[in-house]
Amino acid sequence: MTARPLPVPDESSAQYWAHAREHVLSVARCRRCDRFAIPPGETCPHCLTSEPRFRFEPVSGRGRVRSWTVIRRASLLGFADEVPYLLVDVELDEQPELRMIGRLVDGPNTVVQVGDPVRVTFEDVTAEIAVPAFCLAGRP
Repeated sequence: MTARPLPVPDESSAQYWAHAREHVLSVARCRRCDRFAIPPGETCPHCLTSEPRFRFEPVSGRGRVRSWTVIRRASLLGFADEVPYLLVDVELDEQPELRMIGRLVDGPNTVVQVGDPVRVTFEDVTAEIAVPAFCLAGRP
């Protein structure tokens, strides 16, 4: 069992977490304008409809680093044993400005630069919960 905080899937996120459990990254797409949104909200950030009826669709999980930071002090309970770790802000290839933040599993001492290509990977936190993370593309 992990000490990390675990997501609690609800009606609006259940499909996302089901895909993640299968190691598939999916992103919410508005049925009205067909644009992706992270995170999905009550309205679409693109067409502003209040009835976006988001559906989660698999995406490539490939993107480029926009920014990053090294976390050296755990601000959330359950991460104290995991510091330091590196978080990356990634722009996914599927759509300009489609950004996702995740842990870079290559390690906290990895040299990262803006524009570095990354791909999604998954951390199996429990048998039922897998959390999307990233690794530098071209590395195992």
